Amino acid sequence: MEPLTEAQQELYDWLVEYIRANQHSPSIRQMMRAMGLKSPAPVQSRLEHLKTKGYISWDEGKARTIRLMHADSPGVPIRGAIAATGLVETFQDVEVEHLDFSNLLLNPRYFALRVRGLSMIDALIDDGDVVIMEPATDPKSIKNGTIVAAHVNGQTTLKYYSRKGSKVTLEPGNPDRDTYPIIELPASQVEIQGVLVGVWRFKRAS
Repeated sequence: MEPLTEAQQELYDWLVEYIRANQHSPSIRQMMRAMGLKSPAPVQSRLEHLKTKGYISWDEGKARTIRLMHADSPGVPIRGAIAATGLVETFQDVEVEHLDFSNLLLNPRYFALRVRGLSMIDALIDDGDVVIMEPATDPKSIKNGTIVAAHVNGQTTLKYYSRKGSKVTLEPGNPDRDTYPIIELPASQVEIQGVLVGVWRFKRAS
């Protein structure tokens, strides 16, 4: 589908969460308040764009007729593996399978990665766990100490993130520095692909 502008994405994400929580679409006034707008015109314009781009169906002028067109996916897409050791080959933007979180209200933009290694064990993230990530739309807003999926020289790793000036530090959650060293690089060499929002642990055989 055609990509959304930031304003359109903001409204769409809010609509998904509202409709999933309430099982009906909101009023124009509710959307105005949520978007911080004082006029219905911008809301109606965004709705029309969402409709044109195929994200919703909507009878113009009737807010309560909004229906999400692609928000009923079977779960969160697992897009590959992420290293909790050193670095591994970056994940591809391909949905290889889904985790079924139909009983939870999750943002449709979230994706998941399988963890390989023990470098984040002190953060209670074990080898084989699945981490739920939110795409990083504004890396400059990420707080130091946040766990991120960082893309470095064609490879991806799960680490604590911190930035000071033009330098980024990626620190493991494991005190064994011989096995799990701290990575320090210029910020220009680090792409933050996602921010951790949750961990899913499958029941392991005893």
